[in-house]
Amino acid sequence: MDGIALLTITVLAVFVGFEVVSKVSSTLHTPLMSGANAIHGIILVGAIIVAGQASDPWVLAVALLAVVLATANLVGGFVVTDRMLEMFRGRKRVAPPGGKPEPIKAASKEHTR
Repeated sequence: MDGIALLTITVLAVFVGFEVVSKVSSTLHTPLMSGANAIHGIILVGAIIVAGQASDPWVLAVALLAVVLATANLVGGFVVTDRMLEMFRGRKRVAPPGGKPEPIKAASKEHTR
């Protein structure tokens, strides 16, 4: 394939990926991020294999850049997933000194107006 065809495929893939991801609701975001993290793990392993077998310095430099970028993407994905899961956890109850924690009470209708 020539460079123009590869560039066209890349641009179309970016547009399709953006449209698909922008339509995902926030409740489905965390499971999709988990799947994306698995894919980025496979990409990282592939980049490490390519870097280990590179004989040309140019290929080694590009492979090491791929390892760095894939690692950053993988770690960032786990950080974002962890933050999303924090939103779904309940509030922690703090126990007063020498007593049981007080239950969290729902706000009355007077306070919600």
